[in-house]
Amino acid sequence: MRPTTPLAAPHHDGSPRYAATEAPALGEHVEVRVRVPDAAGVDAVTTRWVADGEPEYAAAEVAAREPGVTWWRARVEVANPLTPYRFLLQGPGGYRWLTAAGVVDFDPADATDFRLSAHEPPPTWAGDAVCYQVFPDRFARAGEAPLPDWALPADWEDPVRRGGPEAMRQLYGGDLDGVTARLDHVADLGADVVYLNPVFPAPSNHRYNAASFDEVDPALGGDPALARLLDAAAARGVRVLGDLTPNHCGSTHPWFLTAQADAGSVEAGFFTFERHPDRYATWLGVPTLPKLDHRDPELRRRLFDPDDGIVARWVRAGLSGWRVDVANMTGRQGATDLTREVARDMRAALRAADPEALLIAEHAFDASADLAGDGWHGTMDYAGFTRPVWSWLATTGEVDYLGSPLPLPRFDGGQLVASLTALRAAMPWRSARHNLTLLGSHDTSRFRTVVGGDRARQRVGLGLLMTLPGVPSVFAGDEIGLTGRDNEEARQPMPWDRRRWDHDTLATYRELIGLRRAHVALRRGGLRWAHVGADVVVFLREHPAERLLVAIARSAHEPVDLDARGVGAERASALLDGEDLVAADGRLRLGGDGPRVALWRLEA
Repeated sequence: MRPTTPLAAPHHDGSPRYAATEAPALGEHVEVRVRVPDAAGVDAVTTRWVADGEPEYAAAEVAAREPGVTWWRARVEVANPLTPYRFLLQGPGGYRWLTAAGVVDFDPADATDFRLSAHEPPPTWAGDAVCYQVFPDRFARAGEAPLPDWALPADWEDPVRRGGPEAMRQLYGGDLDGVTARLDHVADLGADVVYLNPVFPAPSNHRYNAASFDEVDPALGGDPALARLLDAAAARGVRVLGDLTPNHCGSTHPWFLTAQADAGSVEAGFFTFERHPDRYATWLGVPTLPKLDHRDPELRRRLFDPDDGIVARWVRAGLSGWRVDVANMTGRQGATDLTREVARDMRAALRAADPEALLIAEHAFDASADLAGDGWHGTMDYAGFTRPVWSWLATTGEVDYLGSPLPLPRFDGGQLVASLTALRAAMPWRSARHNLTLLGSHDTSRFRTVVGGDRARQRVGLGLLMTLPGVPSVFAGDEIGLTGRDNEEARQPMPWDRRRWDHDTLATYRELIGLRRAHVALRRGGLRWAHVGADVVVFLREHPAERLLVAIARSAHEPVDLDARGVGAERASALLDGEDLVAADGRLRLGGDGPRVALWRLEA
């Protein structure tokens, strides 16, 4: 008998209920477990893993039986730094494979195999974190630092300029002491990491065209202001993540000015000149963003030297790691592809400065090829979270998704789940768990605008953000209902007049962030889908310490009946927006209200 619902399908993932460790040593034999419902028609399970490029096989054994379910276990040898494995399911139902993409009745490509990584794991704190993204010029202003000559000064209440070079020159004067002064807002929200957009000097408000990597912009308060921020954040238990652009610098950076002035200089090797000095490789054809050529060993030394390179230096100063701008393009240019080497070099520099530092890559598309476990700890999960969630919840197609010219697709719940599953299946579980998940950022429309200003739909999106695997990130202002049609309008200054805030939305953010922080299953548990409808998805987050049932509905729908044996519980205690559930005739019934975010703790 073939599974006809998600709960009837065999399941495995890399979480603690299914794999003995997320961080095995090379040569270790790791116990892995598969949950097989009787309805799946399986009477034998064989484990296949790959060692030195050659498949190895071992029969699994029955580990435990529960009503309607058999647990199988086997041991996988971590023969290589990245060891793929899968499960063969045999029985009257036929010949099927279980991989991270699900159960199929044909031989799937190895790309969807589960993976165990023997590379050093991400920092222990990262999987429990909630990030809060701050765009420094637009968050808060505490001082009156002199503005640079290039700036177009703006009062805090002035509208944001949109389009053309003047938009990048508009400076509101937000500074790092302003961030320090507002840290209580971050901590009260429940976030414990501030992801700080670039702070290096640059002739723009976004500062991605760095004029130096050696100092903090004086307009932000300089190095002393960063030191004050780091000290104040640490006192509150808040970490600070920096933002670095190893793909490019600005055209006013001393490295580039020297390279243009002298074709024989050391710095000339940091760039690719088609014709010196005025034709050179850039980021996407923008002449103010000359692309760095990572084939040059001196460039790599200045960036990644573990003793005095830029990456390590600022981490030793107190940053807890880096978000890497356009990491997908860094080290890639024509026939050259050094992205993996760059990621490993950055990781080594971080390790030397602070073994507990985090390395997150910006990647707008499928990042799985760059997440083998020895470089980036995770990615900004635009492709695997933001885009599918927008596609399920958006009420307008007029949105700015990273500047894409393509229309936003409209998904039902099945497409949402398929997209979420497909992207995560292509990478190790622990990489997916450490991806930065987000509803929007400084590079997109505001999520409140994506959902047409609908407060209830914003709550639904936040529900997915706080209950699915990943490291959730909130763009400053989303929590008070800010809107923005495109990335420029989304960067409006944070209004500190609380009369302008949507306090109901703020309460929602505090509540849902608080739930995530209170429940280990939401931070470290596995993910098992229980029901997928057009307008509602139901899933389990399971950890040895607790098991939770989550229902997320974008609108009203037919009530959902769940097989209690499939869920593995006869009772469920309501934690959010629901009543306690008690099985009747072997079913747990969930009401059809929506929009809704509901959460229960499962009881045997």
